[in-house]
Amino acid sequence: MEKTGVFADLHIHSRFSRACSKDITIENLEKWARVKGIGLMGTGDFTHPTWLNELKERLTEKEGILYSKTGFKFLLTGEISLMYTQGRGRRVHLVLLVPGFEIADKINLYLDGKGRRDYDGRPIFKISCEQFVKDMGEISKDIEVIPAHVWTPYFGVFGSKSGFDSLKEAFGEEFENIHAIETGMSSDPEMNWHLSELNKKSIISFSDSHSFWPWRIGREATIFEKADSFNDIIEGIRTNSILGTIETDPGYGIYHYDGHKDCNFSSSPEETKKLNGICPICKHPLTIGVASRALELKDQIIEENRKRKKYYILLPLHELIAFSIGSTLESKKTWTIYNHLIEKFENEFNILLNVNKEDLIRELKDNEKLVKLILENRDGKIKVKPGYDGKYGELVEGEKQVTLF
Repeated sequence: MEKTGVFADLHIHSRFSRACSKDITIENLEKWARVKGIGLMGTGDFTHPTWLNELKERLTEKEGILYSKTGFKFLLTGEISLMYTQGRGRRVHLVLLVPGFEIADKINLYLDGKGRRDYDGRPIFKISCEQFVKDMGEISKDIEVIPAHVWTPYFGVFGSKSGFDSLKEAFGEEFENIHAIETGMSSDPEMNWHLSELNKKSIISFSDSHSFWPWRIGREATIFEKADSFNDIIEGIRTNSILGTIETDPGYGIYHYDGHKDCNFSSSPEETKKLNGICPICKHPLTIGVASRALELKDQIIEENRKRKKYYILLPLHELIAFSIGSTLESKKTWTIYNHLIEKFENEFNILLNVNKEDLIRELKDNEKLVKLILENRDGKIKVKPGYDGKYGELVEGEKQVTLF
């Protein structure tokens, strides 16, 4: 791949969100974004009062982009959890991209009339998807609302537990004001190309990271042609002029297959049908994952969607290193190899996408297995044992599995 465009990760969280690293700071986000090869990072959690004040104190705004003291670029972003009843209980997460602090303050004033936002970076409100998008449009037409990790069972707009069967059902008259969906780790663009109502929507990807470590941030990202203003980002999304996306293998995601984590049991969509959706261990209904749900809602062949963008299936470099030496992501041995490669080749995306085989062999002469993994990763030939019911997928030996789509 030619190194072009700006890699952006616009769905992350701060230390004020539950189950997130308490060491997430602006400085740590910038440091590891640069190591990863990210050129634009979301702030996450602009709705949290303390985090927003910190952002205002530490970042300078220009044309909707926030700049650190060293010139690194951030975009004001956050995630909202909507929990309400529409026929049955619904739980949908939405990502917001916001054109600056003034609009953020207006959004927060609106939210203060609906409930609290000081207890968590991802606050919960009893507002319908349709009403929320309508209200955001009245605050500013520049606010971008993006359904987050659309297929995940519990909080995706298409999720098996509390989602809808279509965007139209979820957003009603505001359907046209949804310009993009986020794939989430357990799906990739190809899986989404099978839904006809997404033909005119951009399909984008971000990490939903809960820490700043490079095996979390940027594990999924969107490549924009440029990112010098908020308008550059919004135009890229609304006109579907993004250059492409970075995706993990869908099997790497924690909800790709069906299963029960506590029962240590998982099944493919075909196997689940044979089981009538019942876990053979505990005899309770299985948690239906993304693969099954995407097959259920599929209504077209890929060829009918004419605005497809290039995407790259990649596992994080730490995963490859740890697997090659039989270690863990956080081990000193893994970090030693990782830091050496970053020192030689600038950033992780450059290593994963661009560095040639000869240069990798030169720097990894004692680890031929890692060279092989990096190149197979680049070519989409890594095999992953699919994750399920909240458990991450695992890299395994062998050729890449046959796709379900």
